[in-house]
Amino acid sequence: MFTAPSSATSPTPSRPIGTILSVDTASWAVAQCPENLIARRLLCAAASAGAPAQAASDDHVTALPLPKPWVVRTAKDSAFIKSVHVETPLDLAAVLGFYRVELSKRGWTENDGAVAEPDRVVIAFTTTDGPALLRLIHQDDRTIADLSLRKPAAANAGILPRPGQVRLMLSNDTDEEAVITINEQTIELAAHAGRNLTDATDAERKSPDSQEIDLPPGKYKVTLKVASSAAQNREFEVAADETWALLVGPAGVPLPVHLY
Repeated sequence: MFTAPSSATSPTPSRPIGTILSVDTASWAVAQCPENLIARRLLCAAASAGAPAQAASDDHVTALPLPKPWVVRTAKDSAFIKSVHVETPLDLAAVLGFYRVELSKRGWTENDGAVAEPDRVVIAFTTTDGPALLRLIHQDDRTIADLSLRKPAAANAGILPRPGQVRLMLSNDTDEEAVITINEQTIELAAHAGRNLTDATDAERKSPDSQEIDLPPGKYKVTLKVASSAAQNREFEVAADETWALLVGPAGVPLPVHLY
């Protein structure tokens, strides 16, 4: 279940937000911009065009590669999936180049039919462990990267979305009410609503105060607002037959976690 920490963490180390089984772990971290001007520029400022990713490191939950620097990271390792969501000030070309090099080192093979647009890239991979997908979107001053590896374990109704749809499970880890707007739907989440949101296979263990919505596949603009902070806007892309959690993090930061 999700039992997220009540405050943001620095990039190293991030902290777990839940463990259901030994193979079911998630974590998130939000980089806090330092006061030192040079450090702030290195970590939080938008990267110049063509700036390369720094030396690679592996996510400690999933062992999937992480570009640096990053400002938001979530990760999931369960019986069904390994996934990492990263938001970085690097431009899209730098992030794409990073993943192509690192995934090639792991023996991942790009499938035909990749989508390559100026602000969006979608690449499917074949791996020895199962099908994998990389999605990149560039928005404002950051590139949003979602990398997932689908495991062969079968899932049941506790985690599965409706056929052809996307299941979005909402959770609020803050002490304030949060308002989320997505796909022309506005949803209010009470403080700490859904903190024990469960993505286990037992649907009956789901937190009674959590909320869920079904979405058609596509790219969505999400607006998240808590009273003490400015509204945060993000674009996310989701595909048919995926399940995601959207956690309201510190200062109203949206934290997507790819669950299935």
